Amino acid sequence: MPLRSLVIGGGGYIGSHLVSALLETGREVTILGRSVVPRYHLPEEAVYLSGDFNDLRLLCSLLDRHEEAIHLAYATVPNTSFDNPLADLLQNLPPTVQLFSEVAARGMRLLFVSSGGTVYGEAKALPIPESHPTQPISPYGVTKLTLEKYAHLYAVTHGLQVICVRPGNAYGVGQRPYTGQGFISTAMAAAIEGRPIKIFGARGTIRDYLYVDDLACGLVHLLQHGRLSETYNLGSGVGRSNLDILEAMTPLLEEIGCSIRKEHLQERVFDVHANILDITKVRAHTGWQPAVPFVDGLIRTRDWLRLGNG
Repeated sequence: MPLRSLVIGGGGYIGSHLVSALLETGREVTILGRSVVPRYHLPEEAVYLSGDFNDLRLLCSLLDRHEEAIHLAYATVPNTSFDNPLADLLQNLPPTVQLFSEVAARGMRLLFVSSGGTVYGEAKALPIPESHPTQPISPYGVTKLTLEKYAHLYAVTHGLQVICVRPGNAYGVGQRPYTGQGFISTAMAAAIEGRPIKIFGARGTIRDYLYVDDLACGLVHLLQHGRLSETYNLGSGVGRSNLDILEAMTPLLEEIGCSIRKEHLQERVFDVHANILDITKVRAHTGWQPAVPFVDGLIRTRDWLRLGNG
């Protein structure tokens, strides 16, 4: 019998790519999403259900029919979490801790997708290993780290079979601009539409960008080969500032007759200056490594956006 995977929050950007990668392994996939209609295109082979994973009866009925779960659902993004820290905590902590309890009771394996960009806070050294101190400076990062701690607690006290993943910044085809996440897609779309691109600070923040297909592949590798109760960074291992990205984009945009206009704004207090992930551990444990060169990913994103997508 094929493995049956439940992807909670699988109707979002990363989830839509992960579902395809899971199906390629021969798994049967069910997606639980909040939207009545999924926000992103999903393969026909997958089953999509609309509902709230805070609904205990619904959650239990789904867990009973699957052998593994991947938790991607989250109600906020870093900048909205800063606007209302209490809501960020209340909307995300109780249902996720409930999920940990129910997964542990069934002896299932859980892949919990946390945040590589926010849980560490300001880096003491780059690239950042998983052992780096965690001092997040946004409510989003604090809540994500708290959920990691609860996952570890349930692993010790309830036998939860969990792997925590701290991914870098996903980008690529399908990422919609102007959503509060995804500098690359927003910058590309702004240039194509003749809008200025906002940069917070002199060069903007430095981030670890990972093409979304590579991210999905890494998550599958961790399901198959990751070690229980371990935490893994999942990124490119390369840091790029906002200006570095715009410099790489410039010739690609000139090819289609577009140019870049920048608008420099004051730094935001909840943005860490630099985040580059050390991916030595995931390579050693699973054999995974990024496959899509950065410029190739930019070209794919540009071509998708210029067709009027997003």
